[in-house]
Amino acid sequence: MNSAMRGVARQGRFDGKVAMVTGAGSGMGAAVARQLVGEGARAVVLADVNAEGVKGVAEELAVGHAVVLDVSEADAVDSAVAEVVRQFGRLDIVVHAAGVDDPEAKQLIADALVEGRQPEVTDRLGNESWRRIMRINLDGTFHVLRAAVRAMRPVGAGAIVVVGSSSVFDTPVGYPHYAASKAGVHAMSQAVAKEVIASGIRVNVVAPGPTETGMAARTPAALRSGFADPRVRPYATPEEIADIALFLSSEAAANLVGAVLLANGGRFTG
Repeated sequence: MNSAMRGVARQGRFDGKVAMVTGAGSGMGAAVARQLVGEGARAVVLADVNAEGVKGVAEELAVGHAVVLDVSEADAVDSAVAEVVRQFGRLDIVVHAAGVDDPEAKQLIADALVEGRQPEVTDRLGNESWRRIMRINLDGTFHVLRAAVRAMRPVGAGAIVVVGSSSVFDTPVGYPHYAASKAGVHAMSQAVAKEVIASGIRVNVVAPGPTETGMAARTPAALRSGFADPRVRPYATPEEIADIALFLSSEAAANLVGAVLLANGGRFTG
């Protein structure tokens, strides 16, 4: 089913809903925001640290509202979510797609591939590289989960979808900090899911493999070629991952709680 047909088939799935999407200035987050609007959402708040990017995407959308937000800043996340509730009266859906990778570590891995040797990364990782990944990927996810639960628990309903990573399962050589951050994201999301389902809130995770995003575009060519495998699907599109996130956000996924949906095109199974 092409995107036009899919939009017709699912039109109105999110009628009247108020949603917030982090990392919405590009890639998967932007694709999620566009699809939410296309499927009837009353308001979609797009949050991203990239002011120009998120404002540009929001301007495309009739009911899009841009917020410049660094998810690693707890008070800023709390304020942004509280403002959504104040302005629109509710918060039904949160899709947390904000996250970062480590271009320097990727380059070290790629150099090793080109030179035919094993990557040597761990002993070269600085404290700030470790903290940056953890601060944004792991701490940021906690900040968003906590703020979303605070908004949703009083009304006894809501759906939260977190973008994790298939790297949790294959733990790429030379990428320990990224794999660890996303493993923490998965575990935390599942723990929160088991707690808050009693309050009518569903939390689930989509764990993409290689996906054509801005992050992927910055991946060195040697590393990208390492993901090429004729036996499996190529890089996913942001829209394909967004489809999964929206399914998890919808009533069709009412029986999914704490699920981690591995979306890596068949490269391996979890």
